[in-house]
Amino acid sequence: MSLAKKIITISVLICVAMTIQSCGAKRPPIERISSNLKNVPEYTVVLEDMESRGSVFKQYYHKYKVIIKEDIQYTGFVRVSEPYYKKNANYLGMALLSKTADGYIKTPSPPGYQYVGDEKYGEWKQDRSGNSFWSFYGKYMFMSHMFGMVSRPVYRSDYGSYTNYRKSNRPYYGSNNQYGTNGSATKQTHKSFFQRKMAKQKMAKQSFAQKVKQRAGRSQSPFRSRGGGFGK
Repeated sequence: MSLAKKIITISVLICVAMTIQSCGAKRPPIERISSNLKNVPEYTVVLEDMESRGSVFKQYYHKYKVIIKEDIQYTGFVRVSEPYYKKNANYLGMALLSKTADGYIKTPSPPGYQYVGDEKYGEWKQDRSGNSFWSFYGKYMFMSHMFGMVSRPVYRSDYGSYTNYRKSNRPYYGSNNQYGTNGSATKQTHKSFFQRKMAKQKMAKQSFAQKVKQRAGRSQSPFRSRGGGFGK
């Protein structure tokens, strides 16, 4: 990519992030991103992080990673509606939206799977065990790193399952459910999310225990029982 094109791409991404931050929670962020990138031929939007804030009146937030070519831009935390948050609660680390030369992919899936099987970007090879896996061409090798396919290669069987799930509009979590909020791979790549989650759970347990202790203290009678009776 030329320097001029790269600067334009980065500028577009920054514009996306700023636009999302300036808007309210009424319109889903994915729709805003898609609108801002309508002239960009290919990109991927990943649910990078999410959290809820507040105890009585909760507010919900998403953070996105937008990938265009070899450029990556992260949005800040943007507010989303409660139904939208719950709808995507299982998709941490997954691509919520992808655009390719063939159109849009809105079914949640592992990032980068939309490029697998496209002979423009790579080819199928065999490992020492005879298993067929996807390998990007040299000039697209950066995609393997950006989508985490170096440590987790995509095998033909995985891609076959992904294709079937996509045709039926079902999210694909990997052959061993390693992707998504409950996936083993996600727990390694999004440690801060799980650390915050554990910290919240710990605080909630401590708060609950403290309340129980206080209630138990209030339920005890302030007067001591006195033994003995009336004198004879």
